Amino acid sequence: MIQTTGLEPMIKRTYLATVILAVVSSFFCLSCSNKDKQLGPAVTSRDSTSVITTRGVDMLISENGVIRYHVVAEEWKIFDKMKPPFYSMEQGVMLEILDTLMQVESKLVADTAYYMMDDEIWHLIKNVHAENIRNEEFDTPELFVNNQTNRMYSDSVIHIKQEKQIIVGHGFDSNQNLTEYTIRKTEGIFPITETK
Repeated sequence: MIQTTGLEPMIKRTYLATVILAVVSSFFCLSCSNKDKQLGPAVTSRDSTSVITTRGVDMLISENGVIRYHVVAEEWKIFDKMKPPFYSMEQGVMLEILDTLMQVESKLVADTAYYMMDDEIWHLIKNVHAENIRNEEFDTPELFVNNQTNRMYSDSVIHIKQEKQIIVGHGFDSNQNLTEYTIRKTEGIFPITETK
């Protein structure tokens, strides 16, 4: 028969305490060694990175408690720390402007769009295509939509396709539903010929 001296429980506790102390010490050593590492400038400066990146966006935006915009975008980034802060949609956007009954007043599509948060201005760039409720079509490389003044405008070349003619001009100003507009520097009015 083997006799025990009563030291076994104390040895087990001492062994367990040593293992725990070794594990805790290794964590401290690892955390101390990471303090010397430098982070890249994009990580240390949150000003240049988006706070939120969302993919597959389909949302409604209200203005003074009334839903005014329907936005669909492949990717939506919010840069709230930039000066000025803005939203970025660089992989295509579809923007519908709605009336108080949520009927579409005008529809805009572009390859790229930015929304300047402070000025409440949409800046649509490249292959901008717009349509109004009269089925008129507007094509331009650049278009601005000002939410504060409820106006749209462009200083670029614009093609307006109406039922019987196409108007080409350089510069454009309109209300947000694209029904009352002025074309600056008209370059030509071309009749649309019916073909069978």
